[in-house]
Amino acid sequence: MMATASKSNSKALQLIQQYANRLRSNKPADYDPILAAIGNARVVMIGEASHGSHEFYLHRAEITKRLIEEKGFTVVACEADWPPTYRVNRWVKGHPAAKNISDANDALKEFTRFPSWMWRNTVVVDFITWLRKYNENLGQEKKKAGFFGIDLYSLQASREEVLKYLEKNEPGLVAEARKNYGCFERYSDEQEYGYCAATKLSSGCEKEAIQVLTKMLEVHAKHVSEGKIKDNDSDESFYAMENAKIVREAEKYYRHMFEGGQITWNIRDTHMCDCLQDLLKHNGPDTKAVIWAHNSHVGDARETDSRRAREVNIGQLVRERFGIGNTFNIGFTTYTGTVTAADSWDMDPDFKRVRPSLNESVEFLLHEALTKDSTMTNDGQYFLLFRSNDSSINLSKELHTELHKKRLERAIGVIYRPRTERQSHYFDASLSTQFDCIIHVEVTRALRPLEIHPAWAEAEKEHVPDTFPMNV
Repeated sequence: MMATASKSNSKALQLIQQYANRLRSNKPADYDPILAAIGNARVVMIGEASHGSHEFYLHRAEITKRLIEEKGFTVVACEADWPPTYRVNRWVKGHPAAKNISDANDALKEFTRFPSWMWRNTVVVDFITWLRKYNENLGQEKKKAGFFGIDLYSLQASREEVLKYLEKNEPGLVAEARKNYGCFERYSDEQEYGYCAATKLSSGCEKEAIQVLTKMLEVHAKHVSEGKIKDNDSDESFYAMENAKIVREAEKYYRHMFEGGQITWNIRDTHMCDCLQDLLKHNGPDTKAVIWAHNSHVGDARETDSRRAREVNIGQLVRERFGIGNTFNIGFTTYTGTVTAADSWDMDPDFKRVRPSLNESVEFLLHEALTKDSTMTNDGQYFLLFRSNDSSINLSKELHTELHKKRLERAIGVIYRPRTERQSHYFDASLSTQFDCIIHVEVTRALRPLEIHPAWAEAEKEHVPDTFPMNV
């Protein structure tokens, strides 16, 4: 079967080997072609093929550092909740409200909701520590870079943050907001609210969430139009307004969650793109943003199978709203290795072995190209460029055509179920139009959480690392 797979892909293998760009350890210049291809893009999206692989997080952080230093990016927008990430944002910018935060670990402490390891891990600690130092060394005339969450799951936390802001800054509006938001207190959690609202067991809280949001939009617009508040005050007003938007969108999300995945997926990704646009608008017309999210969010949904193509995502919406020439997206793949993931939602993270990719997958194709070329095998990492914003970069139309053919592609989220991998983790996609660049890491290793669960530690201890190159 492997020989058949190789024969049918012989042209693609040849082109991958011809146009592959090596990524070597401790060779920052290897990223240069990617930075050149990004050009003057305003929005750069950097993915991950799992929520728990060290190399994906590390490459994403290193590319982001260069975008900040060399191309003036000042917004890092993550697939994370807005309130705990804003605590990090205050810390990296040296905001007065963060004066009692002792270090990066402390800055990340509000990431308590599953899956906390997505953000409470060693790579993120290193990155935000770097970001704080970068901001501290900036001249006063330069804008500091921030760290933001654009997801919508934080209904309760965002509701509390709106009330906290009003108590301090708009006391005349507190009573009305408390009355409206009190609607949610009838339910033990978001899931109960969603069930009751969807099944008409209660009338829901849509109207109440909209009423508070309307007031918060008026408050922020008033502050902006008056132009009398300091930058920190403007940021706090903006933060509160976005929290009110999240309550509104989260209410909608949970109310529809029992109708199936498509509608809630679209609500969520549309919100994330809307939040990105709010950040860009708030930070000024020349602001540039880099997005950190899973491949399934940043790869253009239109270039995937029919089920996913009915779902919009950040990658599609950003290209549509900003124009493809103002954007660039980077995806990741791996052949095998280990990953931090759970068996089911709300379970402790485990240290899991990633099965070698299926023969008919794009991951297997990229693996074959690597293992059949002795000049590429030293580091087991390389990247391919499919599109560039710099016309001087020589791209291969043949490579683009070969990798536009629909192939299986793997996606591991916070849940990984190797026993049902084909059904649970693969879909069809056209790689060269889904992404502008793909980074292949042959053997990945599990992302290291800040809190190590005993089962994770034991599995890591028992794991025998893969040696590369491997027999095909």
